[in-house]
Amino acid sequence: MAMTPSNMLALGTKAPDFKLLDTVSNNLLSLTDIKGEKGTLVMFICNHCPFVIHVNPEISKLGLEYQKKGIAFTAISSNDVDNYPQDAPHLMTKVAKQEGYTFPYLYDEKQNVAKAYDAACTPDFYLFDKDLDLVYRGQLDDSRPGNGIPLTGADLRNAIDNLLEEKPISNMQKPSIGCNIKWV
Repeated sequence: MAMTPSNMLALGTKAPDFKLLDTVSNNLLSLTDIKGEKGTLVMFICNHCPFVIHVNPEISKLGLEYQKKGIAFTAISSNDVDNYPQDAPHLMTKVAKQEGYTFPYLYDEKQNVAKAYDAACTPDFYLFDKDLDLVYRGQLDDSRPGNGIPLTGADLRNAIDNLLEEKPISNMQKPSIGCNIKWV
């Protein structure tokens, strides 16, 4: 199990636009289509990564909790499906239903979106404010598969809460750790 850290895109970066296939609704969705009233969370995930499988219950829970508070959630898979067929779009649909995702699960076939976000691993989290400026990038929490630390979403949850309460978000942010994105 490879442990690749986030690249930590510069805070304040404007969210790169995209238009990708949502494997849940089968519609093309752009950043404008999914943008939240108070903020937008973009997550790079995939189906097979043990780190993503580990955090799936918490990201589903966070989606349920924060979408109703004005934070839009979207997940994107950018993995090479020729060499990693378990990440194919039809299986993304299945995973989204199994995990109870209440947000779009987009397929970045050409990997352009992952490159625009400088995404490196799955999971990789990017929280943008209402103006689509990056305010948080990094880990969900300190829990990893097999490390015995409970899954809480503490780091991301704290950033979202501060965004909603219009409080400063600390610049001291830990990179996410996960499987590397499977580049073509």
